[in-house]
Amino acid sequence: MTRRPLSPIWLAQPSRFASISPWRGRIGLVLVALLLLATLLVFATPMPPAASRDPARRADDQADVVLYETIVEGVRHGGDYYQVAANAQRAGNYPLKPFVTFRLPTLAVVQGSIPSWATPLLLYALALAVFVAWYRRLAPVFSRPPPLLIAMALLAAGMMAFVQAELAPFHEIWAGMFVALSLAVRRPGAWLPAAAFGLVAVLIRETAAPYLALMAVMAWIDGQHREAIGWGIAITILGVVLTLHAHAVAQVVHPLDPQSPGWAGMLGFGFFIRTMTVSTALALMPLWLAAPLIGLSLVGWAAWRDPLGLRMVLLLAGYALVLSILGRLDTFYWGLLVAPAMLVGLAFVPDGVRDLVAAAQDTRRITVTRVTR
Repeated sequence: MTRRPLSPIWLAQPSRFASISPWRGRIGLVLVALLLLATLLVFATPMPPAASRDPARRADDQADVVLYETIVEGVRHGGDYYQVAANAQRAGNYPLKPFVTFRLPTLAVVQGSIPSWATPLLLYALALAVFVAWYRRLAPVFSRPPPLLIAMALLAAGMMAFVQAELAPFHEIWAGMFVALSLAVRRPGAWLPAAAFGLVAVLIRETAAPYLALMAVMAWIDGQHREAIGWGIAITILGVVLTLHAHAVAQVVHPLDPQSPGWAGMLGFGFFIRTMTVSTALALMPLWLAAPLIGLSLVGWAAWRDPLGLRMVLLLAGYALVLSILGRLDTFYWGLLVAPAMLVGLAFVPDGVRDLVAAAQDTRRITVTRVTR
């Protein structure tokens, strides 16, 4: 017997859980409970070094940002990117091996070719584009304005770190916003802008490559083969660029330059939760409250009956796996790649959880009686 979906609370259409069977509803509630408990593993995860907030110690608090600022200034004054980057990394005692310890030159070359005052303007323009794209994407999803405004406030909370002009040299800031923009503009049959923005994201920070792979696989599964090929072309372009990048890095690296210690941090799921809290406005909340909200945002994305909802769940789960296995305390900023839109998932929680509970509590049975005439 199929249950009749309950009327949505906030959404214009019923959630993904609206018509599930009672046993699926009970399993779903158990999984939600386990997920929320798992978020508390954050308390067993070491904390990234805290910033002193002393302007005089900015070189220590934001060492990576200062490094990238130095590289941009070197490029702006006519230096070759790879030579400038190698010298800056040696001066800062950064590793120069393997080649991925060098950022791709895209962001530094662009910022070095424009006046310094123009960079914050580009940052704000991109943030505005992300905000407008998500507003247009979410406007038909909610049944009335208040929940839409809540969703947009959640988007703003996820983008808090992305509108800080002093972080403009940071590659993940730009790549994360281009990933968010790509997600918002993607439509079945109208995928080219999304693939283009995704390509820009990986050409700024190659660690956004799992996003391209996910979109290619999901397009193929959905039967959108031309779209899958388009994402595949973007992946191929990235591969060519990385090959050229590796060759260029090899020309400036010396045999005695330091090697990276590797990325097998094995810090676990709690580290993903911590990275998500420090990457969003949840950093302003107590950790005991912020951590479960990360879990609930995953539940919310799963509840949205839309291909984008499923893609968001898989994207966040993929980066949770990457950060759990490969993340180190000093690479917590990888979470910025998926942080901008993550908290929007909380807007889908009221409908999703209500429908899960309703399904789990449904004890109706069909009784068949035989009538003899």
